Amino acid sequence: MAIVYQKSKGLTDKELHYCPGCTHGIVHKLVAETLEELGIIGTTIGVAPVGCSVFAYDYFSCDMHGAAHGRAPAVATGIKRVSPPGTTVFTYQGDGDLAAIGTAEIVQAAMRGEKITVIFINNAIYGMTGGQMAPTTLIGQKTTTSPLGRTKEHAGMPIKMCELLSTLDGCVYAERVCVTDIPNLNKAKKAIRKAFELQQQNAGLTFVEVLAACPTNWGKPPIKAVEWLKENMIPYYPLGVYKDSAEVK
Repeated sequence: MAIVYQKSKGLTDKELHYCPGCTHGIVHKLVAETLEELGIIGTTIGVAPVGCSVFAYDYFSCDMHGAAHGRAPAVATGIKRVSPPGTTVFTYQGDGDLAAIGTAEIVQAAMRGEKITVIFINNAIYGMTGGQMAPTTLIGQKTTTSPLGRTKEHAGMPIKMCELLSTLDGCVYAERVCVTDIPNLNKAKKAIRKAFELQQQNAGLTFVEVLAACPTNWGKPPIKAVEWLKENMIPYYPLGVYKDSAEVK
């Protein structure tokens, strides 16, 4: 019997620990498929920091390295600079990790144009630690540390990482996608692939932001969480390419 579909070789057989409806698993699948399709599983090193994605090193079948909270871009920089030519290095980070404690690391890495790929999961909340307000939490959104909803006066406006990093010359590619349905999933896969292909050309830092659902901490069932993302996150975090200064050869 012909095989129509099978799990990517870029993923291990470890069962995912993520909550029902969490979209981390979908993004893992897209990254793993890309590594397999490009034939770079054996020459890729991923960096997993602190957050819901902390166990990513159990799921990807490429080499993986742990990093302290927020320090993944710094660790990835070191790995990339000392690795043999042709080595692909990526970080997989959440918004509490990259956009809060790790803001300096990602901004400096992008400023320097480090030849790494960053997969950024934006679910507008701290997931692993109990649903606190994140730098990406929307105005009016309720969290455990903003029970009445985030306000501009108290916490400022939510940070937009694609827009921020796209202003830096060293960041050659920045795109925001989501995985709410098949058309958007396909766009996300295309963006992730391009990010890795540009890294193979040593173009500079490549950045893919994925708007993701967190049903558990949003207090919504999975389907309602996806609807909430479409109705609330996408209007504030518009999908699309924010920087594309290098062509895939």
